[in-house]
Amino acid sequence: MPESPTETLGIKIYRRASRAAGPIADFTLNRRLVAGKEDEHRIAERRGHPGRERPEGELIWVHGASVGESLSVLPLVDCLQKTRPGAHILVTTGTVTSAALMEKRLPEGAFHQYIPVDHPDYVNRFLTHWRPDAAIFVESEFWPNLILEARQRCGFMALVNGRISPKSFEDWRRQPKSIKYILSSFDTIIAQDYQNADRLMTLSGKPVEMFGNLKNAAPPLPSNEEDVAALRAQIGARPLWLAASTHPGEEEIIITAHQILKQEFPEILTIIAPRHPSRGEEIAELCKERNASVALRSQNAQITPELEFYLADTLGELGVFYRLSDIAFVGGGLTPKGGHNPLEPARLGSAIVHGPHTFNFAETYADMRKAGGAALVRNERELATAIRRLFADQKTRAAMTAGALKAAEENAEKVLTDICDNLLEHFPKRLNGG
Repeated sequence: MPESPTETLGIKIYRRASRAAGPIADFTLNRRLVAGKEDEHRIAERRGHPGRERPEGELIWVHGASVGESLSVLPLVDCLQKTRPGAHILVTTGTVTSAALMEKRLPEGAFHQYIPVDHPDYVNRFLTHWRPDAAIFVESEFWPNLILEARQRCGFMALVNGRISPKSFEDWRRQPKSIKYILSSFDTIIAQDYQNADRLMTLSGKPVEMFGNLKNAAPPLPSNEEDVAALRAQIGARPLWLAASTHPGEEEIIITAHQILKQEFPEILTIIAPRHPSRGEEIAELCKERNASVALRSQNAQITPELEFYLADTLGELGVFYRLSDIAFVGGGLTPKGGHNPLEPARLGSAIVHGPHTFNFAETYADMRKAGGAALVRNERELATAIRRLFADQKTRAAMTAGALKAAEENAEKVLTDICDNLLEHFPKRLNGG
């Protein structure tokens, strides 16, 4: 029988150092608050102070770090509510954007709290109050204090839609005993694709299941129909494309592609929705440096006929802009960020264009290209060429849109069903609060 992993010297040092680093943790949180990266009304939750009372009965805790993970949590929450009637669902995330989305979209019986920073006192305070009966971590949040302390208190722990980036994988391979010890906390591990399953099996030394990406099952992004109609009226029949979830280094490429396209399509409108809406002013300056007219959604600006760039720098409105454009460049792939979820625009009728660095969704993009729903570009000229073709050829655009939608919907229900069935198979029939 294989020997159980034991706590390593590296983890012991981390846990002691993190305890001593309380003043640094406070200082960092305060700096993030000043920078607008924390919620001033709920900053105490990041220190483990609860924002509400714990409900009586069984409590299942589901953690997803940020926007992408939190959206994929929604169908899982629905499934848990159906299969564990009477259970309360606590959903935690760590970003202001994801918190706003959860407040709007979590069903009755589920509620949101911010995840505490990985300081032993904060984690202890959080777990002592909430006393979760089961914990489900989504994707790749491997904070040692949080996971190891939760293991001591929860009757069941799972890693769902598990993901390890190539860089993180190589980093953890230099600390094999530490990551093996951390991953041993999970009763079951379910990876989001075969590449991540291989990495997680290598690091954990235990079986890893794979049923597909949970994000395949996420519902379409919501939108305000009045906002969609108002913006559509302002845009009219102008050639339009959307660059969504963009990062620094990508906007310059997008602006150049726009200027190339403008020579052939003088009325072109480019909408940029940065991954972090707080970067709106920064991107506006990039446009102005190129002598391009620009307006910001956050300033309630109108889309006038002469406007070239419209910056969608607001929270929770990506569904609005995906509905406006049937051509979507999905960011995070022209620079080595790993790409963002192409299923969101695919479900809302967009042909997908993306960069080469999509390791976060490697199999999803491969399936989408195989279905004819996505095009790979590497630079501004290839980006302009792809958008030009979609502008000029309605038949190609319709075929790509249909291919993207087919790839998004094909296995959505099966993925969710298989993941939930696996969780239920491993769930104890009765948990501490059940």
